[in-house]
Amino acid sequence: MVTRGAVAGPAKAADRAKAASPAAAPAGGDAPAPPEEPPAPRPEGPPVGRPAAPPVAPPSGTPAAAEAPGPPPSDTAERADQPPLTPAEAFDELYARTAPGLVRQTYLLTGRRALARESVERAFELAWQRWPEVAVDRDPGGWVRAAAYEYAMSPWHRLRRTHRHPDAPPAEPGKRALFDALLDLPPAYRRTLLLYDGVGLDLPETAAETEASTPAAAGRLMTARAAVAERLPELANAGSPAEQSALLHDRLGGLARAEHVPVPQPARAVRTGSENKARLWTRAAVAGVALLIAVTGLTLHTAPTHYEPPIAPPERVGGVPPRGGPQKLTAQDLKLQKSLSEQLAHGPERLVPELR
Repeated sequence: MVTRGAVAGPAKAADRAKAASPAAAPAGGDAPAPPEEPPAPRPEGPPVGRPAAPPVAPPSGTPAAAEAPGPPPSDTAERADQPPLTPAEAFDELYARTAPGLVRQTYLLTGRRALARESVERAFELAWQRWPEVAVDRDPGGWVRAAAYEYAMSPWHRLRRTHRHPDAPPAEPGKRALFDALLDLPPAYRRTLLLYDGVGLDLPETAAETEASTPAAAGRLMTARAAVAERLPELANAGSPAEQSALLHDRLGGLARAEHVPVPQPARAVRTGSENKARLWTRAAVAGVALLIAVTGLTLHTAPTHYEPPIAPPERVGGVPPRGGPQKLTAQDLKLQKSLSEQLAHGPERLVPELR
């Protein structure tokens, strides 16, 4: 493993030597050549930390660019002849490369085989729906991994009967102790330990994926290691944190490979399921909007335009005296009344006064 300083040191020394050579001196030759500086010393011993990024290629036209080795012309021609991958082909390649291992990682995170497979498939369905965003991401596999972890760690799964309890632990005592120690950790600590010691991310990347600060991620990692070390004596006997990390990496990998996890569906089935779900949600949204418009129109059509006071319900009134006045005349009374009125107007003369 070569560090950044070891790669850049000889190149800088060569540049200084060329600058100090007579060919690089001014044409007049009056100015003395600058003294040659000693090259940067190589670091002794193995480098600490993760390998540095490869040096950036110098711009074209410089001597270093002319001397830098490049890909063979045949390889360049073959790459130019190959057509670019379609979105479906790129998705299938990403799925085939990362899905099986991601199911095993999610199983270590949840302890449930069915939930691990479901989480990975849901994450890839979401990735296919947002493929323009995922395709240009600097780490598409990390994007899918974060989505799978988020779905797997959702607290709503505790309400589902099939995912309420974890699966049976391994039969081997060492793997069983590690399995129980992982599931006893809080979800955030378990995820941090799996990302750093299992997947192999560095601390800033682990903190970014867990949405925590770097000191908080470091604290979670140390707490999780201490809790696991109580169950694994060989981890407690490790001399340094680097040895603990290497030992945990081997143990987590062995546990993931030893357990049988379900095989995820083919990539084509995942893409088809994602498209069907997107189409179903689109139709449901259109139907909901149409129903809302219809209900609003019906309400506007039937709603009153002015205020109408409510009519009080009728009630029986008590304590009123009976109805008074003359009694109702019978038929005989009406006949007598008619007879008297006619005789008085046209009756005998003795009853009618004479006018003189």
